[in-house]
Amino acid sequence: MPLFDGEHSDGNWKAAPAKKAAVAAKAPAKKAAAKTAAPAVKRTANAAFMKAVTPSPQLAAIIGATPMPRTEVTKKLWEYIKAHKLQDAAKKTNINADAKLKEIFKKPQVTMFEMTKLVSAHLS
Repeated sequence: MPLFDGEHSDGNWKAAPAKKAAVAAKAPAKKAAAKTAAPAVKRTANAAFMKAVTPSPQLAAIIGATPMPRTEVTKKLWEYIKAHKLQDAAKKTNINADAKLKEIFKKPQVTMFEMTKLVSAHLS
């Protein structure tokens, strides 16, 4: 009597039985049918993110006064932060505020997650 797959009570091993090829042949057919049933869906941009917002005078001193989408506001802030080396050296998710950023953040240091929340108060 086999103890488990391939072993007999006398300790001799034999090869495991071969799997049937018919099972493997069916799997690709199902995948092909699934691909034709689900067409690719195109993603559309969220209109709220693409709407142009006007920065406050304090924020305009950093990113410019022209209205732009929130995504561009964040990009320009990161450009400013990296150009002035304001990321904390020990923990890169923290931003050390200079004089211009302190007017916006009201703190000497914020996390990059807090930054977007604090900046939203300066957008209209």
